[in-house]
Amino acid sequence: MSLNPPDNAQEQAELLQRLQADLIDSYDEELEMEIDDRAFDDPAAARSEAQRRERRAYFQELFRLQGELVKLQDWVVASKHKAVIIFEGRDAAGKGGVIKRITQRLNPRVCRVAALPAPNDRERTQWYFQRYASHLPAGGEIVLFDRSWYNRAGVERVMGFCSDAEYEEFFRTVPEFEKMLVRAGIQVIKYWFSISDEEQHTRFLGRIHDPLKQWKLSPMDLESRRRWEDYTKAKEVMMERTHIAEAPWWVVQADDKKKARLNCMAHLLAQMPYHEVEHAPVTLPARERSEDYARQPVPPQMLVPEIY
Repeated sequence: MSLNPPDNAQEQAELLQRLQADLIDSYDEELEMEIDDRAFDDPAAARSEAQRRERRAYFQELFRLQGELVKLQDWVVASKHKAVIIFEGRDAAGKGGVIKRITQRLNPRVCRVAALPAPNDRERTQWYFQRYASHLPAGGEIVLFDRSWYNRAGVERVMGFCSDAEYEEFFRTVPEFEKMLVRAGIQVIKYWFSISDEEQHTRFLGRIHDPLKQWKLSPMDLESRRRWEDYTKAKEVMMERTHIAEAPWWVVQADDKKKARLNCMAHLLAQMPYHEVEHAPVTLPARERSEDYARQPVPPQMLVPEIY
């Protein structure tokens, strides 16, 4: 992007300083996310030099991959590609964290997240896939499902929210449903985030003792912890019966959150034949100025108090 040059060198230097400050502010967003991811009893000051180097390397690679995702987004728009990306896994497996990093730099009109609540009374009477179908992408769109139609093979099966007949009908239908999506030109990518028993236990404890994360724990989450083995059996059946050539499952080892994010992002980029799309140079136009225009002051009672 080219900017009209400021009137003098001092203004140009001030502009560059502002741009650098804005860039640093954007990096602070990632730091805030990482602070949210770690326990309060692990202050940054206690980190070793090796940990700090590892942290810098993580952010460097995260920013690089996010830059590639922007290129992917441009290609998706230019080529009218359609993609559905499914994120499944146990509670606290890190699905939300990777979705947040994937979408952070992208246009929400191009790459959007579908995180559907439990079906209401009307939706329970519909064809099972109906409420998901309304969120499918048009040309030039990517839809990330934070949990998906695979709820029926997981939580609904384990918690008894569906009958045996509905469960079996799901497995008869879902391969054909996904093959139909692929025939319609929608790429379907399915990720399962795999964490160990011990890691989920630790993450649940972190949520219990962190007042900023307690909202993430629902009675269903706590019950899923008790039924760990039932969820394991359900997951194994699901993968065995729905791992098809047109839409295979990909397993992300997720005990290490940062590695899981980077590995998933890198793998996702490799699933599409994207390339950098050339854009015409952008020049910021000069603002028109009128001699008879004067900006009106804001009434004091409308101003937000500047307490910071």
